[in-house]
Amino acid sequence: MKNFALIGAAGYIAPRHLKAIKETDNQLIAALDKFDSVGVMDSFFPKADFFVEFERFDRHIEKLKRGGTHLDYVSICTPNYLHDSHIRMALRRGADAICEKPLVLNPWNVDALKDIERESGQKIHTILQLRLHPSIIALKNKVASENKAGKYDVDLTYITSRGKWYDISWKGDESKSGGIATNIGVHFYDMLSWIFGEVQENIVHLREKDKSAGYLEFKNARVRWFLSINEDDLPQEIKEKGQRTFRSITIDNQELEFSAGFTDLHTTSYQEILKGNGFGLQDSEESIKIVHNIRNAAISTMGEKHLFVK
Repeated sequence: MKNFALIGAAGYIAPRHLKAIKETDNQLIAALDKFDSVGVMDSFFPKADFFVEFERFDRHIEKLKRGGTHLDYVSICTPNYLHDSHIRMALRRGADAICEKPLVLNPWNVDALKDIERESGQKIHTILQLRLHPSIIALKNKVASENKAGKYDVDLTYITSRGKWYDISWKGDESKSGGIATNIGVHFYDMLSWIFGEVQENIVHLREKDKSAGYLEFKNARVRWFLSINEDDLPQEIKEKGQRTFRSITIDNQELEFSAGFTDLHTTSYQEILKGNGFGLQDSEESIKIVHNIRNAAISTMGEKHLFVK
């Protein structure tokens, strides 16, 4: 049985990590969040110590260490801009880090973490759950086996409506979140690069606070993408159903169906990490570069073949 600590216990994604720790038969010994609405912990680890101040949490971990209790992993579910700092804290305490994506916001942060990982002897893992989805694995195997002469044509649309709270939260602050391409798109970009190879071209046609669109060319695919958190962008038939989310990926005009199968992917991620098969810094690099370039690229008005048509 491994000992875990969790940073970001009040966040949206934290219950998936709590569930994964529980379902892999490990224990949570301490948790931290500056917000104290963490009653969900009672469903998983009611005896875990909880802190709202980082200093007291850090001191507690040190006290446990001196008392002979070894901390094996720190799970990190905090806002994107804090990931780097919290990963470093985990490694300093002699634990491996399991961090939500994106690991960091900038490519050079990855290089620095590689040095710290090497110096500490600890490992940094990230959650790239789409790589564990059966439909995505099947698509990767299909692409590899077909050895297509030309490139696949891919259209990606992801619209997930967000309310007024979004702009007030850290997610609405690009310096803290990386913007919507990072917040809601990074796992798709990781999936695409994992399946279709390295990026050859990255063009941005639209970049606003609530939506973004562009063109990515990979070794084996041409991708037009559109991301939005504005419910006005939802297709009419989706609105009429009362749904607030629309997701579509087509490959050569064939819809990729992967709506189901998400329930246990965090637990599967933890199982793979515990077996030594998790995703690390090198796996995260390409998607971090993609979202960094989208965030900083000049807006292009290139020809129609690159434009996304909703």
